[in-house]
Amino acid sequence: MTLFEGENRSEKVVVLFTMVFALFMAMLDNTVVNVALPRLSHDLGAGVSGLQWIVDGYVLALASLLLTGGILGDRFGRKRTFLIGLVTFTFSSLLCGLSQTTGQLIAARGLQGVGAALLLPGTLSIITVTFPPKERAKAIGIWAGVSGLALALGPTVGGWMVEHVGWESVFFLNVPIGIIGTITGLRTIRESRSPQARRLDVGGLLIGTAGLFSLTYALIEANQRGWGDGVIVTTLLAGGVLLAVLVAFEHRSAHPMMPLQLFRIRPFSAGNAVAFSVTLAMFGTFFFMSLYMQQIRGYSPFEAGLRFVPMTGMIIFAAPNAGRLASKYGSRWPMTLGLTLAGAGMLLLSRVNADTPFLLILPVLMMMGIGMGSTMTPMTAAVMNAVGHERAGLGGAMTNTSREVGGVFGIALLGSLLTTKLKSALTVKLGGLGLAAAQKSALIATAGHGRFDPQLLKGFRPETAAAVTNAYSDSFIGGFHLALLVAACVLLFSAGLSYMFIPSGAPHSGEAGEPETLAAVAT
Repeated sequence: MTLFEGENRSEKVVVLFTMVFALFMAMLDNTVVNVALPRLSHDLGAGVSGLQWIVDGYVLALASLLLTGGILGDRFGRKRTFLIGLVTFTFSSLLCGLSQTTGQLIAARGLQGVGAALLLPGTLSIITVTFPPKERAKAIGIWAGVSGLALALGPTVGGWMVEHVGWESVFFLNVPIGIIGTITGLRTIRESRSPQARRLDVGGLLIGTAGLFSLTYALIEANQRGWGDGVIVTTLLAGGVLLAVLVAFEHRSAHPMMPLQLFRIRPFSAGNAVAFSVTLAMFGTFFFMSLYMQQIRGYSPFEAGLRFVPMTGMIIFAAPNAGRLASKYGSRWPMTLGLTLAGAGMLLLSRVNADTPFLLILPVLMMMGIGMGSTMTPMTAAVMNAVGHERAGLGGAMTNTSREVGGVFGIALLGSLLTTKLKSALTVKLGGLGLAAAQKSALIATAGHGRFDPQLLKGFRPETAAAVTNAYSDSFIGGFHLALLVAACVLLFSAGLSYMFIPSGAPHSGEAGEPETLAAVAT
């Protein structure tokens, strides 16, 4: 029995797997870098702010341009836009692996995000126009499954490669895949455009990107400069003003990138708030748990990656089952219960200490995975049901943008909270150890970067060195607890939003099963 039918079934299979491998690369780079963070910190001398930019440079570019990537594909050709994105992504992956400094890697990661924003919308739209309605759901199911597989494999595969080959291999892996995908795409993908393509909203794109960048910059750099620093205060204010200007601009625009009238629909607004919250918590968890496992617990990159598998495995298990429940009973209860479970798990995780046995952490990670997985598909389905079939593509794109923006702030905001708490706590703890002022200043400066340099302990007596190491570990755990506590509150607040504004009951007849809705829900 073959997967697909028709004379051109071989061509369709090649197109599908081209889309699948491109999606796999882009999704993998959302999580794979996290397990390389301590090694990047060591090799490139990057502190937490630098590590935050390495992650957020990619996610920020992706979040800012995701809507634009879909519009460009509809207007100028989906095949052309997809291939430009794939070539950009592949070339920037090579640049990432060749980077010699933190600044070079951040710049290459930003370019990588641009490529991902151009290719990701095309993976779904090309599948939609390649497969007839009776085969489309099957193709989209494979496409969506690969997205979950990339999420699950990212930490483990990345950990093994970082440990045995080097952090550069995480990026070099994309190069041969990208080259093969480009060659097959040129030969097999058929060009298509939307007959009702929206116009490119250049003004909205520039204002929104500038606003997001200003806020992200302020949140990441505040732990170095201080919250009262003039640059931080200015960029925070600029970010707020720019986002307010964006709202006014989009309200007046004849062809807005982000139609604000959709936010008058309560399930749409609540669904996007949940999308923001879930990825804020998930990206934050991957980022900080990776640092905790390797810096504090001493696990290797591969050992740390393996310990993420229970959570990502539960996400993959729970997501399709939650989707079936949502189609039968509505999205309210899967979302509310899932967010409550994830938030409760985050609260429990915020009590973890440096010596907590992993066997106690394991069920908490599984609990969080079930909660997040139970939220994702019903969340997207709720948004799609709210906007209707005609605007399903736009609704799906806006939800994906909310998810990526949540990831940006998950790293920036929670990272700033962790490092600020770490630095203040370590200052107090070092005060009682009788260190010289220069020694104390050097240690606190290192802590401000969120990393501990053992070279600073040379010349210390063994008992003093041990006391300093313990002080850093305790201070890190304090910041770790604060960041996870804030993330837990965000998730529990979102659970309340879901209960209040997401409708219960099965979707109206005729909604579930439409190709456009199925396509959007799969994302």
